[in-house]
Parts: sequence; C-alpha cells; structure tokens
Amino acid sequence: MALKENLDRINELSRQAELGGGEERQRKHRESGRMTARERIDFILDPGSFVELDKFKTHRATDFGMAERRIPGDGVVTGYGTIDGRQVCVFSQDFTVFGGSLSGAFAEKVCKVMDLAMRVGCPMIGLNDSGGARIQEGVVSLAGYADIFLRNTLASGVIPQISAIMGPCAGGAVYSPAITDFIVMVRDTSYMFITGPDVIKATTHEDVTMNELGGADTHATKSGVCHLEAPDDRGALVTIRELLSYIPQNNLEDPPFRASRDDPARRDEILDSIVPENPNKPYDIGEIIRHVVDDGVFFEIQKDWAQNILIGFARLGGYAVGVVANQPAYLAGCLDIEASTKAARFVRFCDCFNIPLVTFVDVPGFLPGTAQEFGGIIRHGAKLLYAYCEATVPKITVITRKAYGGAYDVMSSKHIRGDFNFAYPTAEIAVMGPEGAVSIIFRNQLEQAADPVAEKARLVEEYRRTFANPFKAAELGYIDEVLMPRDTRPRLITALRALENKRDKNPPRKHGNIPL
Repeated sequence: MALKENLDRINELSRQAELGGGEERQRKHRESGRMTARERIDFILDPGSFVELDKFKTHRATDFGMAERRIPGDGVVTGYGTIDGRQVCVFSQDFTVFGGSLSGAFAEKVCKVMDLAMRVGCPMIGLNDSGGARIQEGVVSLAGYADIFLRNTLASGVIPQISAIMGPCAGGAVYSPAITDFIVMVRDTSYMFITGPDVIKATTHEDVTMNELGGADTHATKSGVCHLEAPDDRGALVTIRELLSYIPQNNLEDPPFRASRDDPARRDEILDSIVPENPNKPYDIGEIIRHVVDDGVFFEIQKDWAQNILIGFARLGGYAVGVVANQPAYLAGCLDIEASTKAARFVRFCDCFNIPLVTFVDVPGFLPGTAQEFGGIIRHGAKLLYAYCEATVPKITVITRKAYGGAYDVMSSKHIRGDFNFAYPTAEIAVMGPEGAVSIIFRNQLEQAADPVAEKARLVEEYRRTFANPFKAAELGYIDEVLMPRDTRPRLITALRALENKRDKNPPRKHGNIPL
C-alpha cells in the first residue's frame, strides 16, 4: 500500500511540476508568442534525451503568504540531455511560476546543474525568462544570484556557456548572461536592462519604451550585448543548436569535425576578381569568406554591430574555424573602439576552446577622430592586439588588400605569432597609404614642383611599386607566400592540416592583465 501511495504522490507532484503556474497562465504565456519552459527544453534537446533534476524542489519561504504557495520545481526546470548526440546541461526559467523570479531554492537548482556541467565537461545552456529576484525572499535571492555569478566566472573558458533571453531579464539578472560566452535574444518578446523605463524617467526624465531601452534590436545594433538575434523562440533554439556544432564540449577537447562534400582542393576563379583594382573602392569581404569556406556557410556573430569587422564560425575541409575579417564595405574596414572590442572577445573565445583562427585583412588603420581618442581607442584597440598575442591556437592570416600601420601588426601578423601569413598580389603592406606617405616624405619636393599634382601622382605610383605591395614583406619572411586568390581555400586547408598538432604556450602566470 505504501508503494502505491508513493507512486500516486510522485505522479501528482510530477503533474503539478509540469503545469507550472497552471493551465491558465501557460495559455496566456503561449498567447504572448512564447513557448513554455518545458516546451523550450523539449525543442532544443534531442527527442527523449532530457533527464530532469530537482523536479520536486520547492522554496522554503514562510513570510508574506508564501508558506501556502509552494509549486514543485519552484520556477525553473533543470537537467541534462543531448544535442546532436552530445551532452549538454540546461536550465529553463518558468515565467508562469511567480514570474520566473529567483528564490533561494531556484538558485540552488541552477547552481547544481552548473556544477554538474563543470564536473562532466559539457556546455551549459541557460534559457532566461524571469522577472528578477523574488522580493519575498529578500537577501536570500540576492545571494542566489551571486552564487550563480561565481559559477559563471569559474566556468568561463572551461565549458561553453550560452544564454538565451526569451522574455524579461532585468536588474541583477542580466549579469549572469553577460558573463557567458554568447547571448541569443528573441525579437519583440525579450529585453535586457539594468534599470527599467520608469526608473530612467524618474531619474533622467528620458522617455523610452522597454524595447527601445533593452530589446533585441537595440542590443544587436547599438550595445553589442546580443550576439545572435532570432524572430521567435524556435528560431533562437535552432540558432543555439547550430552554434554548438562549431564548439567543443570543453577546453580540453578539439572542435567537432564535420565532413563535407566540398572539395578541399577547390579553386574558385571568381575570387580573382572580387578585390577591386582601385585601392579605395569598397567590396564585401563576406563574399570572399563564403567562396572559400565549406559549402559557402558562414555563421556570423554580432553581424549588426561594429559592421566594419566580421566575426563568426565556418568550416574548412571539415575543420571548425573562427573567422575574423575587416569589412571594407563599412568605414573602409577601419578598426575602431567597437570593432576592436567585438573581435578581441571572439579571438579569446576561440583561443579558450581550441578553435583555429583565420583572419582576412584589409585595414587602412585605426579610425581617426576626437570621438575615438576621447573614447579610449588606444585602450580598446590594445584589447585586440592583446587577444591575438595571447592566442596559442593555430592562426592563419590572409591579407587581401590594405594592411597599414599598427593595424597591420594587430591583425594576426607574423610578429605576434601568426603561424601562416599569406597575401594576395593586390596587398599593400606599409606604414601608411601611398598618398599620405608621399605628402610627408616629399613635402618640400612637391612644394617646389612645377606641377605638384602630376608630381605627386608620379611619386605615389613609385611608392606603391616600391613599398605598398606584398613583396618586401615576403622578402623579409613576414609573408610566407604571395598567392592567387583562387588558391585561398586549398592553401588554408593545407595549413590547417599542418597545424593540427600545434603546441604553443604562454609563460606561467595566474592570468594576464588585458587592458579592459
């Protein structure tokens, strides 16, 4: 009889846990365009693979009428399962239970599954949909957030951490996603901010809506907080599955290899005509990337923020690689504050998780101007330099056109441990552009010339022929090979194979002091 009673109890608790805040709240939640916490888990994981933890756990608060309001699971679903057969740990916040607010019990559940992810070495996925700290628990909920923040920090660089923002995420709740590696947001139904519109209006008298302040479009285009944006919950979950296909389980493993029918020896003649002969004419570096990588698939990250540089994942001969590329179609491909920050963090992520870096360079330098100087371009630009210098993964660089000044050094040059450095015949490697150099070097000569315009044109052409080309760098060994653009794909794949067993390390230390 006791066994039957216990089974009945288990079934009843399971039913309550799966109902969350009740059928009515779940119905309203779906009507808002969002999936429920359990529906999200079922969708992102392989069918039937989810194993739930702490399903019956409840809060322990007794004040403010909470003693009678105990719901099994307490607003978050936690456990583990597989994505494409590879294990992941996951938590999914349930907005139908106390608005998804975080209690002490809620935090304990999340911390337990995060600890499990660290012990077994698998990615941690957080599906966020919460109204913030549970007010009725006071400092207990604040302590719970801090416990989670600490685990995010200790897991950083050890296991991949991915956050999906699928509803509200405000106040202290934003810091956990901010520490993770990637943030995916859902357009129109998710938002992130430290203080809401009402507080802002009261303190600064600014009128702003929640979407304008912290919506997906805002964070994808203006702040850079959002790495990937999706139109709905399903799109966000599919995006996470695709992202994980490029990333290893932990920092001790190599990225997953995925065979492709795309011929590793394929030479694409269209590459010979993408870079314009006119050095000042823009073009889309993304076109070069897509013609080089396997099956033309480039999984771009933060595509709408700092568009003067591209970052993302691709495959070459089946090997997952991280791609960084200056974008001449936007701000001429200059490095500025936002581009430097964007690329630096991506380079460090790839280095953490043994993902080789392929860098396409067409950079005229750092963006000039008082806004950049006052904003700290020296400090922010140094982040990208530091990241490349620190990285010990295979680093392959292709200079497609301009590589001027300090930006040449920064963009994974041979001098900062680039393994293979190639250049197209169109490459211009110099301290500065020919026009600027001639104006400085031959100032007196130009002032005395009978026809200064014609004389400058002659000197520019002479400078370009003598200095602004890849051959001087190749003579010095700074460029390993001047190659035809059509040969980019096979040469990169050959280089990756040569570097497959690369071993490099930095001096022993607690950690470096990157110029934050």
